[in-house]
Amino acid sequence: MKKLVVVLLSVLLVFGLAACGGNESKNDEKTITVVATLDPHSKVLEFAKDILAKDGWNLEITVVDDYYIPNKSVDGGDADANYFQHVPFFDGEVSANGYALVNAAGIHIEPFGFYSKTITSVDALQDGAKVVISNSVADHGRILSILDKAGVITLKDGVDALNATTADIASNPKNLVFTEVKPELLTLAFENNEGDLVAINGNYAIQGGLNPTKDAVILEQADATNPYVNILACRAGEENSEKIQALVKVLKSDEVRNFILSTYSDGSVIPAE
Repeated sequence: MKKLVVVLLSVLLVFGLAACGGNESKNDEKTITVVATLDPHSKVLEFAKDILAKDGWNLEITVVDDYYIPNKSVDGGDADANYFQHVPFFDGEVSANGYALVNAAGIHIEPFGFYSKTITSVDALQDGAKVVISNSVADHGRILSILDKAGVITLKDGVDALNATTADIASNPKNLVFTEVKPELLTLAFENNEGDLVAINGNYAIQGGLNPTKDAVILEQADATNPYVNILACRAGEENSEKIQALVKVLKSDEVRNFILSTYSDGSVIPAE
């Protein structure tokens, strides 16, 4: 039932964006419209909103919980930009759908974690353990690389870690069984104890009340050079526009950087350099 509600909400949001999006924002030169997921993206934007207002900008934020709405919305002109995704997901979306979008700036990184209600250490994983992962192919390489570095599996030599799939696993000594669900349903899978390990995207983990540095059985190592930096994306050709440059300037400012560091002092979100 919850899955149906999520789908219906996503459809309603698409219609809402189409009804009141791009044309209005294009006519209002001082309004910047951004589509974002809830946490931390919309929270960062809400903080940035007051800073932008001091320079005469009105920031309008539309929050969605479906990864496939924001790029479509921006490409279709229903919003000026979106802020929700990491680079590999963005590249995959642009390639698969022919979107005329560009990466305007890297803003922050969210370490990816594996969570469990049954074990507190990977050493306790039983043979045939079930691992629930995102059905977003763009996440698979990241997830498998974390498991590889943790010594749980081994990837084949020469495999591009960013694009690895379960077919690229060379050694799986625990005979782990991988099950895929939509990213927004991962915290529900964790709450319902549907897997021995559940790999949850950083923003959804935070939304679900999890503290990655305290609650994760396995946590991705993260620094500002991480390829999975979360970006601000906009339509190609508009990255140097006054609107986008004003937004980038604020999102990369010391004020926003300090807000991220203080709000997510547990290290669950870090600013990108």
